[in-house]
Amino acid sequence: MKKRPLDTELAELDRQHLIRQRTTIDGFVEPGNRLVTTAEGRTLVDFSSNDYLGLAHHPAVAAAMSESASRTGAGSGASHLVTGHGIEHERLEEELAAFTGRERALLFSTGYMANVGVITALADRGESVLLDRLSHASIIDGALLSGARFKRYAHADADAAQRMLSLEQSVLLATDGVFSMDGDIAPLARLAQAAKAHDAWFVVDDAHGIGVLGKNGRGSTEELSPEDVSVLVGTFGKAFGSFGAFVAGSRDLIEYLIQKARSYIYTTALPQPVAAATRKSLDIAQREPWRRERVLALTARFRKGARAAQLRLLDSNTPIQPVVLGSADAALQIQAELFAAGFRVVAIRSPTVPKGSERLRITLSAAHTEEQVDALVEKLARIQAARIARERSDIGVGLPNE
Repeated sequence: MKKRPLDTELAELDRQHLIRQRTTIDGFVEPGNRLVTTAEGRTLVDFSSNDYLGLAHHPAVAAAMSESASRTGAGSGASHLVTGHGIEHERLEEELAAFTGRERALLFSTGYMANVGVITALADRGESVLLDRLSHASIIDGALLSGARFKRYAHADADAAQRMLSLEQSVLLATDGVFSMDGDIAPLARLAQAAKAHDAWFVVDDAHGIGVLGKNGRGSTEELSPEDVSVLVGTFGKAFGSFGAFVAGSRDLIEYLIQKARSYIYTTALPQPVAAATRKSLDIAQREPWRRERVLALTARFRKGARAAQLRLLDSNTPIQPVVLGSADAALQIQAELFAAGFRVVAIRSPTVPKGSERLRITLSAAHTEEQVDALVEKLARIQAARIARERSDIGVGLPNE
């Protein structure tokens, strides 16, 4: 079999409006989460990043990174198990364990690597794992790479998960805590109960919940005990505004992952300045709960305005607010209109979301202002009204009788 011609593959993606393009960001301007794009020289209000608490550009976080770099250098130089494990890593792991209420925590270079490392370490070839149908790609890839048989239950359907666990005798049940494209929260208490009843590992990837949800910002799992959620995965590139990820759990779990998780063992350790910046972000997030309260208040404000404008929202009370449009072409057109109006909102298309559910993924941040949120809603309402008018004109609605 010959190799596939890439120009043909790319042309087909373009025909389906599925070509992805990068926007080069030159810098950020305060206040109000505004970014500067290099190619167009535009200043846009950013409603696409996952910087939920507005910490990515916090001067104290940047200063912590700079100070650490002056002491430890820009890179770690090796893996954690060779010479790459530094004092900033050690302290961050201890602070994360205390924050999450677990015995230990372990740093990974990315959330993708954390999920792959956990699942491949805990599930073996010939065993069975069970995933939510809308699980993040990293969870799915971890299951594939483990060699285990894996099945997916209907999205957020705890009853279906319970039935399938009974039939499959799965060794591991995995789900997102907050789903990154829909913004809804998994039925964690019931899933935890099902996993415990069948003696399965319960893995929760709370990348989009940690730091934002819960009375103390400990995420979507805050009301559950460490025994309920045996493996907690979190990331730093969202609410904590830095980079990297961690796994928290029992002492034995973390020791086992150090020995067996290939994506931990065989990669260069996260640079210590990044760990130092994350420690500062974690500290600020705990000392300044107003950030969490503000982003959730702005989320409620956006939803109220969007509902009044009859925008098609999904059932999400998290800072992830998808506006469903139903086609890749429509999503791209509205993305372009918003860009022209000074807003950075990204169209999400297949295969990231199922065909027919293409959308704008709007994310709120504590760095936004009420005026920016209201202006976005107003622009979306105008775009929708114009689209409806065009559609009615196309089918002759409201035209004089012939």
